[in-house]
Amino acid sequence: MASTTTITEIEPTVTLSATSSKRMTLDGKPTSFGDFRDDLNRDGFAVIRGAVPRDRAKAYSDKVYSYLEGFGLGYNRNDESTKLQSKLPVINEKGMIMGYGICHEQFVWDIRGEPGVVEAFEKVYDDEDLIVSFDVINTQLANRTDMPENKPWPHQDQDPTKHGFRCLQGLVNLNPSGLNDGGLIVCKGAHVASEEFHKVMADEPRIPAWTPEWYGFTENGLKWLEEQGFKWEKVCAEPGDLIVWDSRTPHYNVPTKTNEDRFAVYTCLMPVHDATQEDLIRKKEAFEKRLGTTHWPNAKHVAGSNVAMRNGKPDPANRDLPLEEPVLSERVFKLTGIPYIKAQA
Repeated sequence: MASTTTITEIEPTVTLSATSSKRMTLDGKPTSFGDFRDDLNRDGFAVIRGAVPRDRAKAYSDKVYSYLEGFGLGYNRNDESTKLQSKLPVINEKGMIMGYGICHEQFVWDIRGEPGVVEAFEKVYDDEDLIVSFDVINTQLANRTDMPENKPWPHQDQDPTKHGFRCLQGLVNLNPSGLNDGGLIVCKGAHVASEEFHKVMADEPRIPAWTPEWYGFTENGLKWLEEQGFKWEKVCAEPGDLIVWDSRTPHYNVPTKTNEDRFAVYTCLMPVHDATQEDLIRKKEAFEKRLGTTHWPNAKHVAGSNVAMRNGKPDPANRDLPLEEPVLSERVFKLTGIPYIKAQA
């Protein structure tokens, strides 16, 4: 068992190694790694099978069910009739829980720190000095009838004016996700056409977004992708599989058509070299306040609070802190970025 360190403990400053010249560029050209990286470079996404052992993935899935039941609102995993907004924490139509300090629950941190998850990102970047996003989890419960429709929202999570591979997104899948189950859908291989796409579509009106690091595809944009021969593919995965994708890859999630609940924890890592000291300080503050971020591990965007809104008002079930505060191993604590903050002179 790895040694643990409390979240209040400040580790000595870590000295960074040089930036690797072998980090992937995801340019679509043939590669010969002999593993998931060949798929990632060619297709813009990849599935790392068994990144989390299946027994632990099942235990994490049970943790999610227990978390939902733990609000005491009446949800029972064994009673389909309790899959109601009134008996669950606030979950949006995409399946995301955004508040309640969930980004820092112990089980969420345990998943982020799984060796097979961290090692996959280390391979892509050829770098062990990584930081992780404080992102949300996805809980799309099957057979819900009281939710708004989860309409397609094809998008890129990257500023179209900033080209090239900048961020590798990821999620750890906890329940079976077959062709008709809820989950991720991607436009296979379209990451390599991103720069050309945005040149051609430069005059296309933008779908409004709260951040430049999000681009929504219009009907004209989708038609262009189709004309170039790109096709959409539902990504299938087993419990414990890690799915990664280039932020330039068009994607969104689809609701389940089966009785299978979808549970996934969004997990994105990037080199510390890609973050400034200001980023790390902002990330430290987010960690200490148990606030979430988007998928950007450099804490480009930090949530203002952990308050979930129910029917236009703060949810009475709100909590500022996680139900189970995280206790992190030394290796996982480094992923917060805190040990990489330079001491002030």
